[in-house]
Amino acid sequence: MRSLLIIRMEKNIYDPDQIASGMIYPELLLGNNGYQVLVADGDDSSTAVLKMLSEADAAILDLPIEDIPDWEKLLCQARPIPMLWWCSPDTASESVEACETEIAIDGILTPTMRDRELHWALHFAARQCIERQQWISERKQLQSRLEERKWIDMAKGILADMKQISEAEAYDILRKKAMNERKRMVDVATAIVKAHQLLQS
Repeated sequence: MRSLLIIRMEKNIYDPDQIASGMIYPELLLGNNGYQVLVADGDDSSTAVLKMLSEADAAILDLPIEDIPDWEKLLCQARPIPMLWWCSPDTASESVEACETEIAIDGILTPTMRDRELHWALHFAARQCIERQQWISERKQLQSRLEERKWIDMAKGILADMKQISEAEAYDILRKKAMNERKRMVDVATAIVKAHQLLQS
């Protein structure tokens, strides 16, 4: 992971007094530790941000917590990428309740981190992102299976009621019909349920 995209709401103009007083900007810290840094700020359109995103290995969100969900949604729609929150005095000024928001953050970076800490935080964020994507994929598959099961159970109930047979026998009828028509069972079940609903109305 070498190329990082920093996203913030407003254009950052380096204040020499703030730097002298110890204020650390993420692009300076990361750039000084060998990372290639791109910066998207409030002046950039979402199209420009997405173009920069295509060149980045991870996104660093230099934002207050309440602004993260909108960016998270945009980034997740574009492509799976590790997202880390830049936790600084400016971005962490919200109340504890803001931390309860469900956001897909894979890691946290702070201004006090040293080179090895930055490396490991980014490494673990990349692993966390992969695990998050696998979880999302498994969740979608499970939801799809549950939806299919719902249609099959409704069709079984309709067949069992109409033919005065057990649900096990209705399931066999569905299975055989699907095999004969070379269709998925859920497609046959959906057709039966929709036809029944049409006849009922």
